[in-house]
Amino acid sequence: MRRLISAIAIVAVCAACGKSEEQKQAEQAAENVKKAAETLAKAAEQQGTATAAKGANDLASAMQGMAASITGAATNNNGKPVDPVAFQTLQSHLPKVSGWEMGEPEGERMTMPVPFSQVEVDYKKGDARMQVKIVDTGFAQMLLMPWSMMLASGYSRESSSGYEKATSISGNSAIEKWNKSSKNGELDILVGKRFMVTIEGHDIDDIKPVQDFASSFNFGALAAAK
Repeated sequence: MRRLISAIAIVAVCAACGKSEEQKQAEQAAENVKKAAETLAKAAEQQGTATAAKGANDLASAMQGMAASITGAATNNNGKPVDPVAFQTLQSHLPKVSGWEMGEPEGERMTMPVPFSQVEVDYKKGDARMQVKIVDTGFAQMLLMPWSMMLASGYSRESSSGYEKATSISGNSAIEKWNKSSKNGELDILVGKRFMVTIEGHDIDDIKPVQDFASSFNFGALAAAK
């Protein structure tokens, strides 16, 4: 099963690589992912365990959501990536949060092989630390792919140490994670189907400080950044 899942992951990545420039190619990539998901579900059912079958079917549904995300992102931008904004522009969207000491932001912009720009900064409050990163993917599916499956509606994962779940932050699809053992929390938010905002909290008592940081963002202004 592990080999099969790994193979499907490779299929998904290969299907997306180099195919996001045209809508027709994006649709083909989505179809490839759907077929891989169906194969996974059938293989698990043949193993004869209800748990394996359920897990595979859940993954299949998530992967189909990922396929829809690939097609949707391409459609919304006419299938063409755009030039990422300057990292200085992203820096202007970093929030100032009361009670937290903001460090010096670091940014970069790259044109090849996949154009992107990003800025990141650390905040401190006592022993607690918050890391914030904004990435402009320019609609590049190679950058969005790792998030797409977990952003699928209904995704969730729970363990003895914490949880992951798909959620919504100010109308934007997001992934919320909490690890009670390490006291780390994280929010990954997709803004305007293009900008990836990651907020990671360390040495915090619960997920609320991460959520508070998210509420300090003006996501509407970020989505409109040029």
